[in-house]
Amino acid sequence: MTINPVTTHQMAEPIFDIAELSSFELFSPCVDETVWFFRDLLGMIETGRSGDSVFLRGWQEAYLHSLKITYRERPGMGFAGWRAMSPAALERRVKSIKDSGRARGWVEGEQGIGPSFEFTLPDGAVQRIHWDVEYYQPERDDRSVVLNRVQRRPLRGVPISGLDHLNILSRNVSDNRRFFAEHLGFKLSEHILLSDHTEAGAWLRAMTRSHDIALVKDGAGQGGRLHHVAFLYGNSQHLADICDVMTDHGLELEAGPALHGVSQAQFVYVFEPGGNRIELVGTPGYIITDPSWAPVNWVQDHLDSAIIWYGAPLPTEFDTYGTPHDGPTRYRTPNRYIAAEAALLLAGTDGLAGLNEHAVSR
Repeated sequence: MTINPVTTHQMAEPIFDIAELSSFELFSPCVDETVWFFRDLLGMIETGRSGDSVFLRGWQEAYLHSLKITYRERPGMGFAGWRAMSPAALERRVKSIKDSGRARGWVEGEQGIGPSFEFTLPDGAVQRIHWDVEYYQPERDDRSVVLNRVQRRPLRGVPISGLDHLNILSRNVSDNRRFFAEHLGFKLSEHILLSDHTEAGAWLRAMTRSHDIALVKDGAGQGGRLHHVAFLYGNSQHLADICDVMTDHGLELEAGPALHGVSQAQFVYVFEPGGNRIELVGTPGYIITDPSWAPVNWVQDHLDSAIIWYGAPLPTEFDTYGTPHDGPTRYRTPNRYIAAEAALLLAGTDGLAGLNEHAVSR
């Protein structure tokens, strides 16, 4: 009989109080152009506007919104929102977060999400946890005859299914990983250990998907910055289709299409017009149902296979470019090239009402 290295006496009682990554706020210096990217190319559905923010959702997502795009002079992450498994689970996690000393307190709900408890990670990245949600109700013409679908597939762009995962650049990966494990109940799926035993990357899950959040060493040393937020297709052909569409619109594909060793997901990385790195996932990562899963340990000699199983190597700035970003970059999109191109496309339409007309000229 073969016994898993993670034996019963080594395992802490698992916590299943977090259900999923449910919402994400993305900062953009050119909101109209960023909305164009997500709405017109990726087929997301706009569900509301408030102040300097636009709310959208993927066509197979149940909630009223998953993405909030907000105007800021610099791109980056506002917050990542996590939905608790129940009101009681929310109470347990709030108590634990308060005990950690990283609590900020309750914030008001917005656009279909109820009151949320806000806190920060050890590197400063802002997170929220909530329970109450409003479910999306499609208009009559958008209702699908497939009753277990939220709506009909949109006929705009190459529509994504929804939000997939988050990757945060970390000054100290281990500190952030321990916080997620101890206070939110996340389980370690895979990690990278360098020759000096420094943890260079950690992929963690709330439930059974390969990971809901990744923490990777910040090559610029700052930590707490957005590396990327990922959206799911779940289909190789759709990923190929969107690569064709984005390339035809002048968007810069940073890496891929290719396949990760970690998670085994098929991917492409692209820069949206505001300068944030976006990952689009074709075939998703594996599912973990083994309750005694032993975290996969990638050592330094195996790093090439871990990050890129097949496909072209990653560019040099992949480990150092995150948002917000200080200093020059060779990437076109973060230098506002694509934002200017998108502004020309939008100038001929009245679909966007000039939410931030001053942003393009900055």
